[in-house]
Amino acid sequence: MMAACLFVFSACTNVQKTTATAETLETVMAVPATVKAGEPVPLTFTVLNHTGQEQEFCKWHTPFEGFIAAFLDIKGSDGEAVAYRGAMAKRIMPPPAEAYIKIPAGDSVTVDIDLLKGYDLTKPGKYHIVYQAGGVSGLEKVNELDLVITE
Repeated sequence: MMAACLFVFSACTNVQKTTATAETLETVMAVPATVKAGEPVPLTFTVLNHTGQEQEFCKWHTPFEGFIAAFLDIKGSDGEAVAYRGAMAKRIMPPPAEAYIKIPAGDSVTVDIDLLKGYDLTKPGKYHIVYQAGGVSGLEKVNELDLVITE
């Protein structure tokens, strides 16, 4: 039954999952496989704690703080980068305690965000999406996605 549910879910959205170990946080991004040009491009960003104790990560440069930094590298099939059009915050390091999100043992946190509000995804074509801000957030284990924008 579970395999059937996973198959149906993966057929509806583009999810490529990484393999986690017991000592890491795992991040799974998901987008629809295709989106019509001009319509919202929903990204679901989930951070899972597979450990037996509470873990935390910095929300800076993640969808958990919205478009305050370019946290994704999105390229078209021609290799050209998609323009980021959100804000760019400058911050003092190290991050304060309130910049961290805590995840209880065996739990997860999820946020949904519309990529169209931060990236110029208005032209039809195939796009490759990579999370690129692990150096700030500490989220290194993140899958990559492909997205098709149709006319």
